[in-house]
Amino acid sequence: MRTIDLRGRELSPADMLAAVPRATQARAEALDTATRIVDDVRDRGEDALREQAERFDRVTGHDVRVPAEHIAEALASVDPAVRAALEEAIVRVRQGSEAQVPAPQTTDIGPGARILQRWQPVQRVGVYIPGGKAVYPSSVIMNVVPAQVAGVAQIALASPPQSDQEGRIHPTILAAAGLLGITEVYAMGGAGAIGAFAHGVRSIGLDPVDVVSGPGNNFVASAKRAVAGVVGTDSEAGATEILIVADADADPRLVAADLVSQAEHDEQASAVLVTDSVPLAEQVALEAERVAAATRHSERVRAALDGPQSAIVLVDDRAMATAFSNAYAPEHLELHLADAEAAASAFTSAGAVFVGDQTPVSLGDYMAGSNHVLPTGGQARYAPGLGAYTFLRPQQVISYDRAALSAVREGVVALANAEVLPAHGEAIEARFTA
Repeated sequence: MRTIDLRGRELSPADMLAAVPRATQARAEALDTATRIVDDVRDRGEDALREQAERFDRVTGHDVRVPAEHIAEALASVDPAVRAALEEAIVRVRQGSEAQVPAPQTTDIGPGARILQRWQPVQRVGVYIPGGKAVYPSSVIMNVVPAQVAGVAQIALASPPQSDQEGRIHPTILAAAGLLGITEVYAMGGAGAIGAFAHGVRSIGLDPVDVVSGPGNNFVASAKRAVAGVVGTDSEAGATEILIVADADADPRLVAADLVSQAEHDEQASAVLVTDSVPLAEQVALEAERVAAATRHSERVRAALDGPQSAIVLVDDRAMATAFSNAYAPEHLELHLADAEAAASAFTSAGAVFVGDQTPVSLGDYMAGSNHVLPTGGQARYAPGLGAYTFLRPQQVISYDRAALSAVREGVVALANAEVLPAHGEAIEARFTA
């Protein structure tokens, strides 16, 4: 891992953002490619999806719309221990998601003047589950459960067809869908799947959705940007990120293990350590090399750790570490600090914050009850992770009686005339003239 030394420098917010390690070129290239793929699906539908499956997934002649028996077979054959873990995760994520649905609120502006604030679910959602370098049944739970809690009526799911499964979606992903009662499932992957959800594909019975959600690589994240305005999307949950802020008391073994745990997702994954302790930085660098060499996906991990998006960042003190973290706005933030609980409130920009060395990101990936679909690429500065609220639309329902309207009659007319929109005022006056 390379080292970025920020010590002894006075950095403005703009300087801090410029110092953040990002693979910007990869993201720019992904957007151009993803847009072409999405447009191809919009224009040619199933033919484009099948060509993309052959090109990217090495699959031909598969069922793009997954038959119900495939889901039933997967559910019947899933490992009992995996099924038990999935069921427990469903319970925990459902609990965490239920806290995200606001109760309706009624505000009485005056006698006979009332505003109801309510949150309405969208009608139809498409959830994307990655299936390239790893298998993500946990992402089925993280996407489907919040949509169900929000009250979404129709949920469609897509995941890439697998060449080693005769063109079927991975059976563990299908089993998770079956546990949640999802029956509309499509074997399609990457940016093409996002385009299919947005525009629909009539030949396979896929109607356009209202919101697309789900994690993926940079191409999936870029495809969401390409369909923005056609459908709603969650934040762009692209190649994963972990930023660890650690002090001199941190355990270098645990820091290194957590950096590697996220680096194994993808060669484009970001793994960043921020510390004011040079000895810790040196120990973590050595430990990360050792752990990377011993893990199953060592080549992938090393590519991620050696990439421009990963680094060990040396800072002067806690204040500088906090400022850097908030500028980076990581998907996952871990605090390996002696006073982590007290310090957590200062770290305001992150998809999710993991407090203390016994709360690793891996916990959040599966069993914490929180959601692991989180914003990447700095979007945590302004965007939330996935939750029930992703699928809800706030609406105001306004109700005035005649007396309440009369009380503001003159004010509405005065403002309408000031804005040179006299018909607005005339619509009010029409209610008080014969």
